[in-house]
Amino acid sequence: MLIPQTSSSLVESLRHRREKLANLINFPVILWSGGNSPRNFPANSFPFRASSHFLYFAGLPLSKAAIRLEAGKLELFMEDPSPSSALWHGEMPTREEIAEKIGADVARPLTELESWVEDAATIAVQDAATWTQQSQLLNRWILPQSPLQGIDLELAKAMVFLRLTHDEAALVELRKAAAVTVKAHKVGMAATPQAKLEAEVRAAMEGVIIANNMTTSYNSIVTVHGEVLHNEHYHHNLQPGDLLLADVGAETQIGWASDVTRTWPVSGKFSPTQRDIYNVVLAAHDACIAKIHPGVEYADIHLLAATAMAEGLVDLGILKGNPQDLVDIDAHALFFPHGIGHLLGLDVHDMEDLGDLAGYEAGRTRSDRFGFSYLRLNRPLRPGMLVTIEPGFYQVPAILNDANVRSKYQNVVNWQRLSDFADVRGIRIEDDVLVTTEGSEVLTAALPNDADSIENLVNI
Repeated sequence: MLIPQTSSSLVESLRHRREKLANLINFPVILWSGGNSPRNFPANSFPFRASSHFLYFAGLPLSKAAIRLEAGKLELFMEDPSPSSALWHGEMPTREEIAEKIGADVARPLTELESWVEDAATIAVQDAATWTQQSQLLNRWILPQSPLQGIDLELAKAMVFLRLTHDEAALVELRKAAAVTVKAHKVGMAATPQAKLEAEVRAAMEGVIIANNMTTSYNSIVTVHGEVLHNEHYHHNLQPGDLLLADVGAETQIGWASDVTRTWPVSGKFSPTQRDIYNVVLAAHDACIAKIHPGVEYADIHLLAATAMAEGLVDLGILKGNPQDLVDIDAHALFFPHGIGHLLGLDVHDMEDLGDLAGYEAGRTRSDRFGFSYLRLNRPLRPGMLVTIEPGFYQVPAILNDANVRSKYQNVVNWQRLSDFADVRGIRIEDDVLVTTEGSEVLTAALPNDADSIENLVNI
């Protein structure tokens, strides 16, 4: 277990976070970090990722640890490394040394935790071994898939309040992640002309992230089949007429994420039809970012994207009718079926382990409308929020070839005109946008997104 260096500013930020929590709740909290999960035999494990709720207050990706928070104090529970671990893992810091690094008030062995669990709230960790331990010690079921109740629900609401906006320590990390992600995308574009497979471009991009001692914040999407929204296969050949969609983001050593998508021509030159659709998506992207401001409803930004997409597709002759009327009947969602974006922070879809508790303002529920049901964030924007803006255009066969869909939209889609754009499977343009007191700041602005600049980056 390699422990990243901490700074006095981080320790101070961790103290402020737990003091803010103490102002919101009046009961103790225990948060577990989680543990390694074996791939096949115990010593061969999947990469460990600590629980984000634990990381928010502990600051370090400790394995098999727990923290107890009460009245602004932090108690660390974990075992000291065994004497034999030095052979396999090198010299490890002691519990006391780690406690000092994170500003803990007390450090105790994990075996003593059961004496300190009375009346404590928690949030389930995703790995089965940990949530089983949580359930046993707290004497109630703590399951990731179960609705939160009682003090656990109160804790989750407090966590949402704290994590919806980012403090300066978080922003330092988020900017680091964004900067490395920008580098990775530029390297991926430059590597494309020599690449034969999607996997080679993925390797070039993830190599930048690894070289900066980071990891990916989600499974990378690097594909010529951009119509498959979460395509995690990399075996396809790169052909001159293809568009390559790369959705790749870095995560810092202590868990803070970036999430960026660019789409570029494998040949280094967009075809006329590809450029036309690309510019429609870019216009929606730019309009949405221009609208971001405190107090603006994120759902209205999604509607703006939908309307901009409809306008662009009408101008290209793919859709027929008034753009607003087309949005009202969800015709835009034939090509833009997902939401405009999501919260970003310690998770790439921040706090979505809590369901819609973080994403949706109290009293709001998901729409059942086609295209709107996937909206992940429905709140007014506040300074300090970090969101993604990621409109896209996709020709998904399962949607466009559905007989019911064809029948419903037969009078508003020019199917013959659409066939002229067969070389556009999927295009998405995504940036990470911080809401500021006066508007917004694009943390990933150093990565160009206009068509000419994209071509230049591929042709370097």
